[in-house]
This record gives sequence, C-alpha cells and structure tokens, in this order.
Amino acid sequence: MKQITRLLLIFVSVGLLGQAAPLQAADTPLLKVMSFNIRYGAANDGTNSWPQRKDLVLDTIKVFDPDLLGLQEVLGFQADFLKENLKGYAFHGVGREDGKEKGEYVPLMYKTSRFGLEDSGHFWFSETPEVAGSKSWDSSLPRMLSWVALRDRKNDRVIIYANVHFDHRGPVARLESAKLMRTRWEKYQGEYPLIITGDFNTTEDKAPYAALVNADGFSGTKLIDSFRVTHPVRSPDEQSFGAWTGVRKGTRIDWILHSPDLITRSSVINYTQDGGRYPSDHYPVEAVLRYK
Repeated sequence: MKQITRLLLIFVSVGLLGQAAPLQAADTPLLKVMSFNIRYGAANDGTNSWPQRKDLVLDTIKVFDPDLLGLQEVLGFQADFLKENLKGYAFHGVGREDGKEKGEYVPLMYKTSRFGLEDSGHFWFSETPEVAGSKSWDSSLPRMLSWVALRDRKNDRVIIYANVHFDHRGPVARLESAKLMRTRWEKYQGEYPLIITGDFNTTEDKAPYAALVNADGFSGTKLIDSFRVTHPVRSPDEQSFGAWTGVRKGTRIDWILHSPDLITRSSVINYTQDGGRYPSDHYPVEAVLRYK
C-alpha cells in the first residue's frame, strides 16, 4: 500500500499542478476541498466490496490531504473506520433515516488544527426539513444536508461548509432540494464564504444546477462551479460516476461549489486506481480554493 500511496501522490500532484493558478498572497490561505461518494458499504459488490477497497479509499483521501472533506453514502461502520484512521479530523454527520445512526450519512470532516467549530446542523430535503427522516415531492428516499460553521485559525474568518446527496430518482425532489438550499443560503450571503460539496445526481444542463450556480429564479449571488473555472471548455470526458469501470465519457454529477468571496486555484476529477481497482464507483472530486 505504500507503493500505491506514492503513485497516488505523483498522480494528484501532477493533476493539480496542471491546473494551478498564480500563487496566492501571503494573507490568503488555501483551502483544500474534496467531495467523495465512497459507495454504500453494505452493497453486494463482490471484488469491489468495502473490505476489499477501504484501504484504497483511505489512501486516496490521505494523499490529497483535504482541509475539508465531504462524503456521501456513508454507513456507520464506514464512518467508524474513517474516524479511526483519519487522525486530526473532526466528524459531523447523522443517519438520514432517524437523525441518529440509522441509514446513510452525508458527513463532513475537517482538520481540527485548521478550524474551530462555531456551529453545526442538518436539515432534510423535504417540506418539513427539520423532521429527521422526512421526504417529499418525488424523492425515493430521505435525503439531507449536513453543515458546519468553522472559524479558520489562519485568518480568523468564519466559513459555512455544507455537504449533500440529492435523490437519484426524483427530478422534482432534486430541484426542490436545490431551491431549499438556495433559500436558506440567501439569508446569509455576503456574511460568510460558502462551500458546498456533494453528489447531486444531476448534470449542469439541468434546473437544480441552474438554481444553485446561476441563481435562476432567485435574486441572490450566483455560486461558482470550481471545476468549470479551471476547465471552462466543456469536454465529453468529464464523468464523475465511473461504475468501477474507469469510464470517463460523460458528465459530472459530483460538484464542489463556492460563493464568489472564494477563488478556485485548481480543480480535478481524481481517477486514482490500483491495478484496475477503483476506490469507489464514483471518482472523488478535488479543488484548491483561496479567499478573495
């Protein structure tokens, strides 16, 4: 596994350097952000089952060494593994079925050496967002958002960091989820920088993306798609869901978004693999941001 880690380090470093912007000023510290759907650990995935790939998931995270890490499809035993092996990170997340430990989490992790926790919470994508396990519209399952307000020890600024997983079947639910996020954010825009990571189960052609990024139907600030900043010309090979195959042809459904008071320095889809084995059926997406 040490050899794999070295290879991963070379791969990620080359990817980031290839997209790098000019060096930041001394008073604008960088923020390394990763979004990673690690695949439901109880799935019957054969050779891709969780015990066979959990160390590769861990190494993939460690190589990028994110300050902020958003995870999707996380079950309790997967959360326990990551909490035990990612030293120096705090964990914030609950099960979507009951707001405690039942069902998948959409947790986020952050470096405690870098950030102090100011506030935190969760809400569900439904018409009763404070009710744990609730769902509405055409959502097939309860879906939720977890968030934290963090004080950056490097510059004493407070940022809001949110992590999401939209429904995989309901187009109405995905749009209403985006609208709910946008409505809540608009109460605080301009006060705090915002970062959102997630598996949105939709593409940038669709209405949920327009509501979030372009503020369609809203008067507030447009959000920034970090990947599109460093890859302004859309490519046919931008798939973020690889289904274990390594396929790249397709469109991203995993995004890192942020408010305009942050700037994207680099952003990549990480195609790390070990002898044809991938850490998940999704590729992790990574961005390096800085304060404006």
